[in-house]
Amino acid sequence: MKYEFEKLHGAGNDFVMIEDMQDKITLSQQQIARICDRHFGVGADGVIIVKPSEKDECAAYMDYYNSDGTKAQMCGNGIRCFAKFLIDHGIVERENGVFIADTPVGPKPITFELDDEGYFIRATVDMGLPIFEPEKIPTTISGQQTEFGCVASTTVLPAYGDELILTCVSMGNPHAVAFVDNPNTYPVETVGPEIETYSVFPEFTNVEFAHVVGDVIEMRVWERGCGETLACGTGACATAVAAHITGRAGRKVQVKLRGGVLDIEWKADDGHVYLTGPAVTSFQGRFEI
Repeated sequence: MKYEFEKLHGAGNDFVMIEDMQDKITLSQQQIARICDRHFGVGADGVIIVKPSEKDECAAYMDYYNSDGTKAQMCGNGIRCFAKFLIDHGIVERENGVFIADTPVGPKPITFELDDEGYFIRATVDMGLPIFEPEKIPTTISGQQTEFGCVASTTVLPAYGDELILTCVSMGNPHAVAFVDNPNTYPVETVGPEIETYSVFPEFTNVEFAHVVGDVIEMRVWERGCGETLACGTGACATAVAAHITGRAGRKVQVKLRGGVLDIEWKADDGHVYLTGPAVTSFQGRFEI
């Protein structure tokens, strides 16, 4: 079969986007992994299939898969790329400035900005409430009562001997945030997969390595089912929340990742986390699989 696709990225986190508004496409885990292979396929951090939503209020459903072919729950950079695809292809009316995307973790309201030619440039996504309860993340790490509720946090000793404290947050998918002195020199490629598959995370976890200066967070991320990526939207949200509940930052921060900058605000009035950032179309093409 031959499929038309577009390659998009949000802060360097890249995705193969396939339109399937007729709901006829089914790809196996092996096929998706092949598409994402940077040597034998198109190359991407994930595949997003644009499908119709069963919810009347939603424009379309974001069917998202990691680069290893496993089904994923939520992606903050992916949903902005999803929004750009819908808007630039006329699936969402440009004049509205807002729409609701359907995702595996439920509807997500999105407001967006256009350039002078009417094409998408950036969006703010309502990512919803952060989740702290250990059983909902999920993790078997015990929760500690804080002013923000029961927060799962623990000290771990990676194999090479450096002690880390993990703060666990779910943004629809699990995250373990570790604050370190210098993410740029930290052995993310060694410690990341160790924590990702740590036995206290029954569904594995994404892992963030972050350093906070004022309200700016520098971060690297090891994504579950992908490895290290240039950016992670849900990871940036989880890290911003973890920075605030541990007293390192305020509710509004700028997160600097290897692929770009994202703005995160955890609002006190509704408790929701809002993610703002760009999305860019890299190229279009066709693959056969």
